[in-house]
Amino acid sequence: MNSPIIRQLYLDNAATSFPKPESVYEASDQYMRQSGAAFGRGAHSSVDDAVHLVAECRRRVALILGASSSSEVAFTFNCTDGLNLLLRGILAAGDRVVTSTLEHNSVLRPLRQLQQEMELEVVHVDFDVNTGLIDEAAMVQQIQLRPTRLVVMNHASNVTGIVQPAQRLCKATHEAGALFLLDAAQTVGHLPFCVNQLGVDMLATAGHKGLLGPLGTGLVYIKAGIERQLRPIRSGGTGTSSESIVQPKTMPTMLESGNLNMPGLAGLNASTKWLIEQDISKLHQHIAAHTERLQVALAKLNNVTVHCSESGARNVGIVSFVIQGMDSREAAMILDQAFHIQCRAGLQCAPLIHKALKTEANGGSIRLSPGPFTTSDDIELTIESIYQICSTA
Repeated sequence: MNSPIIRQLYLDNAATSFPKPESVYEASDQYMRQSGAAFGRGAHSSVDDAVHLVAECRRRVALILGASSSSEVAFTFNCTDGLNLLLRGILAAGDRVVTSTLEHNSVLRPLRQLQQEMELEVVHVDFDVNTGLIDEAAMVQQIQLRPTRLVVMNHASNVTGIVQPAQRLCKATHEAGALFLLDAAQTVGHLPFCVNQLGVDMLATAGHKGLLGPLGTGLVYIKAGIERQLRPIRSGGTGTSSESIVQPKTMPTMLESGNLNMPGLAGLNASTKWLIEQDISKLHQHIAAHTERLQVALAKLNNVTVHCSESGARNVGIVSFVIQGMDSREAAMILDQAFHIQCRAGLQCAPLIHKALKTEANGGSIRLSPGPFTTSDDIELTIESIYQICSTA
């Protein structure tokens, strides 16, 4: 006799979105089964289809970002890949970088590695542990203190979900003559977006989070003209200008060496179409309501501390908390094994945030992150499950 299928409640969308729209599965599968051609490698009809697909996906991403041109978008293999391309491509020995303690290891580790390879000054600005908001005055002061090459910060933390005042800080950055790089892994696809309004020079994001695409997809945005300051750190075949042994210097081909992840981009093309049709602002309202319900309910528990829920700032759909006297990883394991609720626990690849929040004794925090397909019943079941765990803690 077959065992009954147990439905797993997935609340780890900040790591990677699941489930995806059905069209995403269909598009990736169809590409693998009916085409399989590489982008720009050949002159037959399947290659033409691949070129059309990539162009369509690039246009949709540019529309979601509010970019002036689709040529300002280059595809990468994930957000970490994009951040490495930009950080290593723009920084040189002697540069000064201002960032924050809110950052993910996708920023912290490349910067530390660059410090080990060259003379590089890196300044980390703190944040308010109650609100989750960066110390804006301190960051502006650091930007103005000495000549600065780059300001890099996340738009919303993957631990707290709090959206940072990127537009104001970008303005201050430009007034000081520096460049501004935004890690938008947690915001693109979650919030209505306009890179021109924000004023960012460069942006990196993932395809598999808010954009609802497959793993192995990501992208960077580079404001027109900034690419002239960027050196490609990867070089090779791009499917264009094959007569030259010099890497192309124009976007997006200068950053797209090697074969693109075509099955992934087929899925990303479908997911971006779905997001545009559904309206990102409406999806955000749906997730925000679930997030607020979780925050309010968990805050009522005496032995639970919900982090950074006091600001009233926008949240992209993340609830981070600890249960006093219980290791967060143990609590997440109980949620999974006893209640079939999947979430994330630990340091979430952001050690400096947890150091500030003083969650080390709890093994980090428990992170719940609902998605577009999360229901009100899912949220109520999660709340009841956590109540039960807390009653035994």
